[in-house]
Amino acid sequence: MNILLEIWEYILVFLLGATPWVEIAAVIPLSIIAGLNPILVGLIAFLGNLSTVYLLIIFFEKFREWRKRKKGEDQPKSKRQARAVGIWNKYGLPGLSLLGPLLIGSHVAVFIGLLFGAKKQTTLFWMTISLVLWTLVITILSYYGIDFLVQLRG
Repeated sequence: MNILLEIWEYILVFLLGATPWVEIAAVIPLSIIAGLNPILVGLIAFLGNLSTVYLLIIFFEKFREWRKRKKGEDQPKSKRQARAVGIWNKYGLPGLSLLGPLLIGSHVAVFIGLLFGAKKQTTLFWMTISLVLWTLVITILSYYGIDFLVQLRG
């Protein structure tokens, strides 16, 4: 029964990693604090986040049409969208991809990049690199940061 609970915990890591605005930045530290294996958490959260980013890139045209129908074209920009435009204008696709996961979320970064005309394959490349880097950084900092805090407390 214990193994089923553990499997369920990692399924939740995948699902939360795939969820926009939760993503790797929140899931990895929380899962490591909960006592899950940091390497598995990093890998599974990365795969969850990357899977929905890939799906968004693959189905961007359909998503764009759906969004137009749902919101209309003359909607004001949210703060996240305005921040994404600023990053795009200053750093282009590499900057948006590398800064996006922490500042605006990877899904918003992908959407804005594609909306501004970035090629799907280039967007996929940069977002994959970005998510690998951020997963490693967040996992390492979470693991050693939590370990450090436990040592201070003990």
